[in-house]
Order: sequence, then structure tokens, then C-alpha cells
Amino acid sequence: MDGKPCVYLLASRPRGALYVGVTSRLNRRVWEHRHHFVSGHTAKYGIYRLVWYELHESMESAIQREKALKRWRRAWKIALVEQMNPRWDDLFPVA
Repeated sequence: MDGKPCVYLLASRPRGALYVGVTSRLNRRVWEHRHHFVSGHTAKYGIYRLVWYELHESMESAIQREKALKRWRRAWKIALVEQMNPRWDDLFPVA
């Protein structure tokens, strides 16, 4: 999966604090969040569970999607996660 642009959502717990990000190296990026190499919002609130991701053909389309998701209401983001991952499992081990 690394090398493929994607948009991802991290959560602190089911229906907890959320973070939307974009990367072309999902495994590395989630690992960085987990080990606090990324300071700020995710480290402060313990947001490191990968609960949703979406692959894209280009980084441009991934960035556009990330910007759109950041404007979404919280309830819409929760519904998006629950469509793909209704139990809010941590998808990192299989990502």
C-alpha cells in the first residue's frame, strides 16, 4: 500500500477525537502518529487508531478529498467510518 496516495482517518477511540490526513506512505505515517513523531493534535489527544482510508490514483485527488473531508461535519465523518468499519477496528495491522 505504501507508494499509493491515500486519505485516512485516525481516531482516539470509537466515535472519539478524529484526525484527517493524506499521505503516499500510509504504513509509515500511521507508525509516526503512533510513536509521536507527529506532534500536535494527534499526540495531544492520543489519536492513532487507523479507522478508515481511501486509496487514490494521484496525490492531487487525495489532497482534494482530504480538504473536502476536513470541511465535513463530524457526524458525516463518523458515518463514513461506520460504512467501512462499523466496529471501529484498528486497521493498521492490515494496512
